[in-house]
Amino acid sequence: MSNRLDTGPVTVIRDAHPGDLPAILTIHNANIAASTAIWDTEPVGLDNRVTWFHDRSGGGFPVLVAEIDGEPVGYASYGPWRTKSGYRYTVEDSVYVDERFQRRGIARALLAELIERARRAGTVHTMIAAIESSNTGSILLHERFGFRTVGTLPEVGHKFGHWMDLTLMQLTLPVNVTDLG
Repeated sequence: MSNRLDTGPVTVIRDAHPGDLPAILTIHNANIAASTAIWDTEPVGLDNRVTWFHDRSGGGFPVLVAEIDGEPVGYASYGPWRTKSGYRYTVEDSVYVDERFQRRGIARALLAELIERARRAGTVHTMIAAIESSNTGSILLHERFGFRTVGTLPEVGHKFGHWMDLTLMQLTLPVNVTDLG
């Protein structure tokens, strides 16, 4: 499935494929190096993104890219919130955009498609967003889609020489658990 945005150059939201992994890696490592959106402190290698991609797609979870004129400029996915079976209807979303293309509606389009995929899957009851508390842009983005803040975990992360708080946000989707078995 592909979804076109009208935000300037041709923007397409589509399923990722293995050929997108070098671009996804570049965006991922840029977020590690320059932001608190990803709490890792060291860049990762391509093997990390290959394993991540196969775990997500092999588990039936979407991996999306935003593409402008053939160039992947953002990616998004959701995957398991926790590994215990009782959490099987809960996922956590991730949305990242190349800094050169931020504030163009790309993150909004990626998140909209993720939520739509979760609705269509019929097995996602809760989508969680775990966001560094000073990242007001991401918090506002999630609020626009109906996520509500359900808690803050103070000083649970450390990066760039300071402690970071984690804001937890939740979106509840209608799922009939009796249909899930």
